[in-house]
Amino acid sequence: MSLKFAYFGTPPFAVRILEELQERDMLPSLIVTAPDKKAGRGMKLTPPAVKVWAQENNIPVIQPESLKEIPKELKDNFDVFVVAAYGKILKKELIDLPRCGTLNVHPSLLPRFRGASPIEGQILADEKPVGVTIMQMDEELDHGPIVLQAEKNLPAWPIRKDELTRVFAACGGELLAKAMRLWCDGEIKATPQNHEEATFTTKMKKECGEIDFKNDPYQNFLKFCAYYPWPGTFFFTEDGVRIKIADATYHEGIFLPTKVIPEGKKEVRYRELTGYSLPPEAPKQ
Repeated sequence: MSLKFAYFGTPPFAVRILEELQERDMLPSLIVTAPDKKAGRGMKLTPPAVKVWAQENNIPVIQPESLKEIPKELKDNFDVFVVAAYGKILKKELIDLPRCGTLNVHPSLLPRFRGASPIEGQILADEKPVGVTIMQMDEELDHGPIVLQAEKNLPAWPIRKDELTRVFAACGGELLAKAMRLWCDGEIKATPQNHEEATFTTKMKKECGEIDFKNDPYQNFLKFCAYYPWPGTFFFTEDGVRIKIADATYHEGIFLPTKVIPEGKKEVRYRELTGYSLPPEAPKQ
C-alpha cells in the first residue's frame, strides 16, 4: 500500500531520515519545515536543510510561521503525519487530523531522555545502550505511546554528538519506514510509556559548555563529546582569556585538549598555546 504522508522536519537530522525513506521508495506528498532564517556572518536569509532537500527532490514544501491555524495543504486526507526534529509544537487538532494520527521519531529509548536535547543527554549520562523510538504523538512532550523501538550498540563509546546524530538518523529512518507500514496497516499497536521512569533534558546553552579541569576527566570528555560541534566546550585561563576546545582526547584517565582556539585568534595545537597561564589542573603536554 502506498502511504500518503506529510513530513515535518527542519535540520540535517531530519534530512537523513528522509533519505532513508527515499531509499525505500517512501516519499512524502508534502514537507512542512521552519521559515528561512538569517545565518552566518553576513546574516544572509538561509533556508533550513529540509527545505533544500525538498526542492532538490521536487516535493512541495510549506513554511508556516505558526500552526495555530492549520494550513490548507494539510487538510488533504493524509494517512499519517511524521515529525522528526521539526521545532514547533503541534496541537491536538493537527496531530489527530490524518487517518492514522501522527508519528514522531525520537532519538532515545523513551521514556528516558525526553525533551530538547536527548542526544546530548545520553552522551553526558554515559548511557548504554542508546536507541531510537517511534511514538504516537499526543499533546504532551515525548509522552505518547511507543510504536517501535530499536537499541543501537556502538563499537566505540563515547562518540561525538555529530557522529551519534548521524547514527540515530540512519537508524530512525529505517525504523520509521517499518513502523509507518505496520502502523497504518493496523498490524501493530502502541504501548503506553512507563511515565514513572521518565527522565528529561533541557535545551543546550552556550554557557553549559564551560570545562572545569578540577572536575572528573572522563566527565569532561563526555561533555566535550556531547557539545561537539555546538555549542562547543571552552575554558578560561587564569588571566581570563576564553579558549575554545576544537579537539580533545581521553586516554588513561586524562582528558587532553589537542587543538584549541584562543578568543579572537586562529586554531593552534594545545602544546603550542604559549603566553597564557593555564589553570593548574589542566593537563600539560
